[in-house]
Amino acid sequence: MNSVRSVLVVDDDQAIVELMRDFLGAEGFRVETALNAREAQTVLDRAPVDCVLLDVMMPGESGFELSRRVRRTSDVPILFLSARGEDVDKIRGLGLGGDDYIVKSATPAEVVARVKAVLRRSGRGQTAPEAVLDFGHLVIDVRAREVRVDRQLVPFTPREFDLLWMLAERPRQVFTYEQLLDRLWDGVGDRHTVTVHIGRIREKVEPNPNDPRYIATVWGVGYRFEGEPQ
Repeated sequence: MNSVRSVLVVDDDQAIVELMRDFLGAEGFRVETALNAREAQTVLDRAPVDCVLLDVMMPGESGFELSRRVRRTSDVPILFLSARGEDVDKIRGLGLGGDDYIVKSATPAEVVARVKAVLRRSGRGQTAPEAVLDFGHLVIDVRAREVRVDRQLVPFTPREFDLLWMLAERPRQVFTYEQLLDRLWDGVGDRHTVTVHIGRIREKVEPNPNDPRYIATVWGVGYRFEGEPQ
C-alpha cells in the first residue's frame, strides 16, 4: 500500500496557502504550510516532504533564494508558483533547480495536476530494462537513480534524472520538444522548460557543455543522445 505523499506549500498569501491546502488535501495529500522561507526551512528540517510548492516573491528570503539553499542538500521536486510569467523568471526558476514553474493565473485544479505529474515522474522504485547504462565517462544507475561522471556521484533533481534517462535509454532516437513535454511535463510548458533542463544536465555530464558529447541538439526539432552503452 502506498504511503501518503506530502506537499509543502510556501506562500506569504494566507488565502492561497489555505486554498492549495484544501485542494491538495482533497486529493489525499498530507499538506504542510509556511508563510515565508524561514518557516519553510523549519518544516524541511523537521521531516522530509515529497514536493515543495513555492512562491517566488515573499518578504525576506525569496523563493528563488530558498530553492538555491534547498538544492544544496536535497533533490526534492520544487514547483515555483508565481504571479510573474515572464520568460526570464521561468528560465531563472528552472535554472535554479525547479522542476516546474506555474503562473498563479492557473486554476487550483491545474496546480494539483502538475504536482501529481512531477510526483509520478519522480516516483520511487522505478526500474528499466537495463539497470545500469554505462557510457564510460557517464554512468546512469537507474534503480538507484544515481548519475556518476568519471566515477564521481553528481546530484540530479528527479526531473533532470528522468530527462537524461529517457534520452540515454534510446541512443540516436530524436525526441521532439513536444514529446519531451508530453512525457515529462504532461504536455504543460514550453520549449524554455526543456532547454533549461537540458542546459543543466549538460553542465553536469558533458566534458565541454559548449560542445556536447552526449546530448545533441537537432535544430528546430529537439534532442538525441549520442553513444552506446558499454
